[in-house]
Amino acid sequence: MHAIGLRGVQAETTVAITRGGVLGNPRQGLIMGTWGFFIGFAAVALYGPAAHAFQQSMQLSPLMVGLLVAAPQLTGSLLRIPFGAWVDKVGGRLPMLVLFGMSIVGMWGLVFILVTVPHVTAALYPVILLFGFMSGCGVATFSVGIPQVSYWFPRNRQGTALGIYGGVGNLAPGLFTMILPFAIAAFGLAGSYLAWLAFLLIGTGIYGWLARDAYYFQLRARGTGADDARSVAQSCGQELFPGNSVWGALLTAADETRTWGLTFLYFVSFGGFLALTAWFPTYWTNLHHLSLTDAGILGGVGFSLLAAVARVGGGSLAERFGGEYMATIAFIIVLVGAALLTAVIDFPINVAGELLIGLGMGLGNAAVFKMVPKYVPHAVGGASGLVGGLGALGGFVIPPTLGLFAGAMGDAGYSGGFFVYVVLAVAAIMVSVGFIRTRNNGVPA
Repeated sequence: MHAIGLRGVQAETTVAITRGGVLGNPRQGLIMGTWGFFIGFAAVALYGPAAHAFQQSMQLSPLMVGLLVAAPQLTGSLLRIPFGAWVDKVGGRLPMLVLFGMSIVGMWGLVFILVTVPHVTAALYPVILLFGFMSGCGVATFSVGIPQVSYWFPRNRQGTALGIYGGVGNLAPGLFTMILPFAIAAFGLAGSYLAWLAFLLIGTGIYGWLARDAYYFQLRARGTGADDARSVAQSCGQELFPGNSVWGALLTAADETRTWGLTFLYFVSFGGFLALTAWFPTYWTNLHHLSLTDAGILGGVGFSLLAAVARVGGGSLAERFGGEYMATIAFIIVLVGAALLTAVIDFPINVAGELLIGLGMGLGNAAVFKMVPKYVPHAVGGASGLVGGLGALGGFVIPPTLGLFAGAMGDAGYSGGFFVYVVLAVAAIMVSVGFIRTRNNGVPA
């Protein structure tokens, strides 16, 4: 009788709280989380498609161009860890809106400069770089959206939900890389970024209006105690809840050697995806002298969209054959593509090299995150934060390195710079083979 009475009280409490303002459902959580990731992650392509125009206007060296196109990736990478951890305290909606706010400030500043200054010169380079850092805050939405979506779904539906989230959100850089050059041709730099600012404002408004945190966080925000909020949220269908110490999980993961192996693999694959999404338009315009629109199509479709689609399919392949083997295959593909881009300056061969690198990086991204819960099972959240945040730094480190080659070697350096990826791919293959040996030795169980 006592148990029945408790269930009755809990049911009445659930109805009362739900009627009192707990809103949303898993489908809405997935759609809005994915939408937030999509509009924020587009900032990966902030300067890449327009790099040639900025280079001509400000007379930039290849190194300065590399730093410019990489700028959004720095803040987008570094903010992943603290903002991802913040979700476990307040839910995803507030952290996502804060990131959007910082991105809007950066984009507004860039538009203001382009609209009010008749001719952008090198003197404005530090300011434009600063606004690139701020606009790149949106790139960090990846680490916010993953837990935000996860808290809405039971464990047996996590893979499907996060596959949709990652696949659709990862399309943004490719689409914007493809669209922005056409916008620049039609409306100029100022008009194009003004349209992007409008998109960001409207997108933020839609997210703020429709996005909801999972039930537990809504209840906590209303002052409900942690135990009561958990109990009621469970009765409403929520299965996943935040742990007691997010930072403790990060420290635990940092003590695990395998975490750093996975971080390096993600540095090469996902960091490489970010870097080359920004760099390929510059490569095509400077080495092969393509128009901005043609370079945007090649970079957007031939690389970014291909990598995004390959990441979706790569998850299933990694589940079937093992993340270790898929990572090895993925980086072999990257190695072949990088070798083609490095050794030969020929348009068809270089297009094939770009396609191979895009395919390999997409498969590699999926393989790495398949391996995280297997090799760091005692601190999955912490490992995911370190792998995702520090691995994404490749997007900031690599473009200036490619720019150094171009600055030292002239136009041929745009080809020779891909030797960086030959070296990184070989190292990644070695690390992946190390994971295969670990697996074959029965560790982990």
